[in-house]
Amino acid sequence: MSDPVVSIGEPRSPSPLRWAILALLFASTVLNYVDRQTLSILAPMVQRDLGMDDVGYAHVVQLFLIAYTIAYLLAGWLTDRLGTRMALALFVGWWSLANMATGLVRSAAGLGIARAMLGLGEAGNYTVGPKAISEHFPARERGLAFGIYTAGAMVGATIAPPLIGWLALSYGWRSAFMVTGAMGFLWLIAWLALYPRRKEKADSRAEPTPWRAILRERPLWGFALSRMLADPVWYFYLFWFPKYLADQRGLSLGAIAATAWIVYLAADFGSIFGGIFSGQLVKRGMTPPNSRLAGLIVAAVLAPAGMLISTAPAIEITFALAALVAFAHLIFQINLSTLVVDLYPTRVVATVFGIVAAGSGLGGIFSTQLVGQIAQTGNYGQIFLLMGCLHPLAMLIAWGALRSQPRSTLRPA
Repeated sequence: MSDPVVSIGEPRSPSPLRWAILALLFASTVLNYVDRQTLSILAPMVQRDLGMDDVGYAHVVQLFLIAYTIAYLLAGWLTDRLGTRMALALFVGWWSLANMATGLVRSAAGLGIARAMLGLGEAGNYTVGPKAISEHFPARERGLAFGIYTAGAMVGATIAPPLIGWLALSYGWRSAFMVTGAMGFLWLIAWLALYPRRKEKADSRAEPTPWRAILRERPLWGFALSRMLADPVWYFYLFWFPKYLADQRGLSLGAIAATAWIVYLAADFGSIFGGIFSGQLVKRGMTPPNSRLAGLIVAAVLAPAGMLISTAPAIEITFALAALVAFAHLIFQINLSTLVVDLYPTRVVATVFGIVAAGSGLGGIFSTQLVGQIAQTGNYGQIFLLMGCLHPLAMLIAWGALRSQPRSTLRPA
């Protein structure tokens, strides 16, 4: 491969606190996904209590995704304006309150509003993370840093089934939302105590880059489209796979809580492997952008294996195939995200990442309605076949987007 771009997001020197900061980013991402996953784990119980069918549940998920998508655009701008420290404190506090509020709802409409509020806060975790990595990590460590930070999502999704299942069965589903939401405020104390204030002051003095300059970046739109195509696969396995196991394969809440974590654990391995894989290629002399493209290709080859679930194989094989898809998707997500940080300077990376990630939300919005309608008929086989086509197409679009513009027109301050 030829070298299409130059990495311009390199920090002047690695931060001595970078691994501690990364640990807290990992922890916030764990909480982000525990709070998000709580509803999908408890969906049958909540639906019965609130009188919701599958289409109604799909509408609640859509409200979350609509708010989540809109929030990405605002969250990226806020992150670049407020700085990493204060922005993440704001986002975590907001979504923790929203998750606790979910435990107080008495109607489907109230549930939709509470989850929309959750979406408004949760998007910010994924604009702050890239900015922090851009600020503190050099290119050779950046893929691994992204892998560790993003692995928090899968750790959250892994521990959510047994944790949420136990809380709900022991204390009721409302208590599960209250307890998991309260955890965010414990995290907030550690974050504000650790993150350096001097960095926050430097961020607040940065001269903003005009939106029109950012929007002229042609690769940005290709990356957003790539996320829009690939991420519905993850949303399906996150929001609908537990329901598929219950509705089509006859697994109880207890059985799902005891086994569904396997899929999300595989995603953890994909997150770390994806970061190490491209990082090793950089160390061996490959340019950062080309190393990330190699990761996208690996993911695009593996992910279509999920189409075989449409044949309803033995439950052990079903879990193995779902785990392989989750593994592949996180390789894809890590390398596409790191590619964005490679291409753009620190002062705008959160805004750029917010626009790209909004593509993810749009894909989730459009796909969730379709998935809900198909799930209502019970024909999950069609869904697994559709999902298997998306990663190869997303990889080709990302590849073409990178080569549509030889280098970023934005320059470091």
